[in-house]
Amino acid sequence: MSQDNPSTTADSGGKSPGIGRKAADKSARTRAREFALQALYQHLVGRNAAADIDTFTRDLAGFHKADSAHFDALMHGCIAEAGVLDALITPRLDRPLAEISPIEHGVLWIGAYEFQHCLDVPWRVVLNECIELAKSFGGTDGHKYVNGVLHQLAAQVRPAEVSASPVRSGARKTAP
Repeated sequence: MSQDNPSTTADSGGKSPGIGRKAADKSARTRAREFALQALYQHLVGRNAAADIDTFTRDLAGFHKADSAHFDALMHGCIAEAGVLDALITPRLDRPLAEISPIEHGVLWIGAYEFQHCLDVPWRVVLNECIELAKSFGGTDGHKYVNGVLHQLAAQVRPAEVSASPVRSGARKTAP
């Protein structure tokens, strides 16, 4: 069974995961994304070396509950492919990339990376997990921005999967 069961990664009633979702309810992959975001923040802000960030992060409390393979893929993959990920993200932004907060930047990297490389994770799960990361760690409305950018990106990177998904109630519909 996938660790990214949509029923366990769904919106937690409008509350951030730290508040609305008990720590025991978080999947190992959700935890891996949280640690990866913290690591990417260190990379984006502190320009620390990936190996140093990796060592530091693995020593943090609770890391043993995270999916370390998924953490490795996200952290090392996002850093290694930063230019490619930025090139995917930038055309969907309404401002220069340098004006995006490092948290939202890291969340967008995680979403873009998972859309491209984690095909076992449904696109809606990637989107929802990234929205929850932005709610927990980002600015007040950062999750809305992340949602808009990643939704557009999903349609480009995973067009067949997105077009096959039923339209959810309350979702934006495009004119014919």
